[in-house]
Amino acid sequence: MKKLKAIWELMRLEHGIMIAIAILVGSLIAEKTFPVFDKFMLTFFTALFLEASTFALNDYYDLEIDKKNKRDDRPLVRGDLSPKTALYLFTVFFPLGIVCSYFVNLTCFIIAIVTALFAILYDTHLKKIKLLGNFFIAYVMAIPFIFGGAAMLKENAFVINLSPAIFIVALIAFLAGAGREIMKDVMDFKGDKEKGVKSFPNYIGIRKSNMLSAFFYIVAIVLSFLPFFISSYTFYYRNYYYLVLILLTDTMLLATSLQLIFKKQVNMKFYRKFTLTALFVGLLAFLIGAFTG
Repeated sequence: MKKLKAIWELMRLEHGIMIAIAILVGSLIAEKTFPVFDKFMLTFFTALFLEASTFALNDYYDLEIDKKNKRDDRPLVRGDLSPKTALYLFTVFFPLGIVCSYFVNLTCFIIAIVTALFAILYDTHLKKIKLLGNFFIAYVMAIPFIFGGAAMLKENAFVINLSPAIFIVALIAFLAGAGREIMKDVMDFKGDKEKGVKSFPNYIGIRKSNMLSAFFYIVAIVLSFLPFFISSYTFYYRNYYYLVLILLTDTMLLATSLQLIFKKQVNMKFYRKFTLTALFVGLLAFLIGAFTG
């Protein structure tokens, strides 16, 4: 049981659940109907296998930094799993994710290949340049919505044909993801500095990094109201189920932003988990909005 829990933590499978919801939201917005089961499962397993395998590779390469940062939430740091196990899991699940994407359609296959290659580049090289890596992780949080929409396209169509609602949802996810990654940089500042990792706190300091993180959250909050007020966003236009849930998300993100702006010492460990919960509620807002709109 302990080993299974460690594998779950290594592969961040809770993120896989959130990715599945994001893909479903993208599919629902694109076609205003539930995707056929086999196609949905292929898109889900594409995202799950690629997410899980690249997280395992990430922890393999981050082991020494994580030890310096005392990241006891990481199973490799605790010694619950060996680094070889992380590499083995990557070797098995990464190609499975690519194969699954091939059977969806050409557009999804291209998205999966490009994202997967950049994920490996991030784990092996971009991690040292967090100024770039932060925005790649934010992209990874946004692309499932577009991927889900692309899964509903015909073979000869491309993402440019997707509903604008998909792109605004993806942009909100991107901004919130960027805010969370900069918060993580502040939390990992000591270990990153010793390893020569180029992060926002190294260049602009912890205080300004916190304010930059808050800025991304606040822009995401503002954008989250557009689907409710603009009729072209179909499902979400004057949808009060969406509004109630998105207000809860926005309240949590705003509370975090105020802490980041006005407090000199912020409990980053708590607010990282707090904002992840907020993003999950936001996902539910888009999902329930798509079903009830």
